[in-house]
Amino acid sequence: METMDAPIAIPALATEPRFAQRLREHLEAQQLLDKRYQLQEVPGGRMALPVLEEKLSLLSLPQEMPCGLVRIQVPSPCAPSLPQDPVPSRALRRRTPAQRLRDELRRLLGESWSEELERDVPRAWQRHGDLVLLSEDSLRAAPWEQLGPVLWETVASALGARRLARRGRVLPGGMRSPSVTLLLGQDPWVEHVDNGIRYTFDVTKCMFSPGNITEKLRVASLPCAGEVLVDLYAGIGYFTLPYLVHAAAAFAHACEWNIHAVEALRRNLVLNGVQDRCRVHHGDSRELELRDVADRVNLGLIPSSEEGWPVACRVLKKATGGVLHIHHNVESVPAGSSPAGEAQHPAEGGGKEKQRARIRPEWERWAEATASRIRGLLAELHGQSWSTSILHIEAVKSYAPHVHHLVLDLECRPTPPTEPTASSPITPDPTGR
Repeated sequence: METMDAPIAIPALATEPRFAQRLREHLEAQQLLDKRYQLQEVPGGRMALPVLEEKLSLLSLPQEMPCGLVRIQVPSPCAPSLPQDPVPSRALRRRTPAQRLRDELRRLLGESWSEELERDVPRAWQRHGDLVLLSEDSLRAAPWEQLGPVLWETVASALGARRLARRGRVLPGGMRSPSVTLLLGQDPWVEHVDNGIRYTFDVTKCMFSPGNITEKLRVASLPCAGEVLVDLYAGIGYFTLPYLVHAAAAFAHACEWNIHAVEALRRNLVLNGVQDRCRVHHGDSRELELRDVADRVNLGLIPSSEEGWPVACRVLKKATGGVLHIHHNVESVPAGSSPAGEAQHPAEGGGKEKQRARIRPEWERWAEATASRIRGLLAELHGQSWSTSILHIEAVKSYAPHVHHLVLDLECRPTPPTEPTASSPITPDPTGR
């Protein structure tokens, strides 16, 4: 007959069920989870996750993850392990967040579950700290609405979030204000970290585009030491901050007309410790009074930044010029339908062959037309000729079939006046011809 050793008490962290999965992932990442034992439900409806006692001194938890240290009874390690209910299988522990969300919602609805509702379950979302932002078409069917607050609590628990919001359509107007509804929680301010830069903003008032991360990384690598930047469409600091924090620009002028974005921009400058190297200009950038100050100008407005081109020319340093980073949405002919083939154009920096291979003829034509237009604006403004050189064409992302968000790096320099030369005397032809 097999004897059972007395149970032992071990330390565990107890938290609300909706935070259990997130706490498990955090403990696993810190190698603090005691995987010999299963989680247990403890008084108050909380879930307790076993932790390694010898590593408790190393424990650190985010403030937004409320939990407490308790002791739970478990079988002695030498006793046979009896299955507990429920015991998550290895397959269940490997579920993706989307699968976990679907399973929890299916359990919530029970017999009311249908294929139509399953199609309504989101498979992707944005995460900003402890807030998850759902897409506008998520969980819109009538059965979801009838569930009330329990629906959003279930979604938050499955995704390891404390707050939920759902995106609507962008409101009409030049400010591109989002239409976002908070579904769970009260505070709309969130924090997002990209490439070591902290961005905070009101998710119901400001937009954040994770699709621009490649351009923010590229901007961060540009050689801007000692330069003055003018960012004509700064927003909450999407590009202003990489220029200051990583590219080492000496000073930035950040222009923005949305008061909510300006508030976030000012907070973000302080958060990243660069407030003394930036002046915020609140208002329409077309009315900016700056002149002759910039080594570099960022024109990060789509679908077109063309209205800002005259301003960009005015703020460039008259004596030395500088570089314009011009954003634009460019439509392309479907692949294979253009007999002209792929255009080739020199690219600045590494990966030149790759860049040449993927530049499309329409992109090249747009870049050359833009360079010509900028040359004309500069010549008209300063009364002398200027040269423009296409340094780089960057494809940021695709917006629709055959429509790409591009950035043109355009170098603009004043052309030195040519010195008049004396006419050479005509030498008679010795042959007499």
